[in-house]
Amino acid sequence: MTTKAVLWDLGNALLDWSPAYLYSKLFATDDECRNFLDNVCTMDWHAEHDRGVSMADNRVALIEAHPHLEDAIRAWETGFEQMLNGAIDGTPQIMDALAAHGVPQYALTNLPAEWVEPVHRLYPQMAHMRDVIVSAHEGVIKPDPKIYAIAEARLPHAPHEVVFFDDRQANVDAARAHGFDAELFTGKAALSDALESRGLLVSA
Repeated sequence: MTTKAVLWDLGNALLDWSPAYLYSKLFATDDECRNFLDNVCTMDWHAEHDRGVSMADNRVALIEAHPHLEDAIRAWETGFEQMLNGAIDGTPQIMDALAAHGVPQYALTNLPAEWVEPVHRLYPQMAHMRDVIVSAHEGVIKPDPKIYAIAEARLPHAPHEVVFFDDRQANVDAARAHGFDAELFTGKAALSDALESRGLLVSA
């Protein structure tokens, strides 16, 4: 099997993202922060943004239910850059090395529409992407099989020719079920090994 291209997840594979980076600054205690993220702005609520629901629409009911937390709820959109802690160690350098060797790179990301521009602006390695498939633009999120079919249609490579890295096992399993060569992202050492074993990266 010949691997011709790399398909990247973005969150916690390239960009170090956690809402706690922001909300730990907005709340006085860790318990208040955790309660907010567990019970108000939850990951299930956020998943609707990834599916394409606007943040403006999605926060209406939440603000009605928690009016005393309106500022914190609105900060989910306005404070995105403070949810970031730079890039994941090693990934930018590996992306640069792949680009230098002419390896085609693409992204398949669960991402709200409101965050597409800042991600491209803040992470220079996004310039290496020949195409970026954004869940909010497609109306479907990983690990739904439909988004892998969209990726197959968009990429000029057969799925088995593309190695996909994602930090969630469910997304990896779904990609494999669709025929992609997929690996769980666990850090730069395993990433380098996976790319070297496929002949896409040569160790220094």
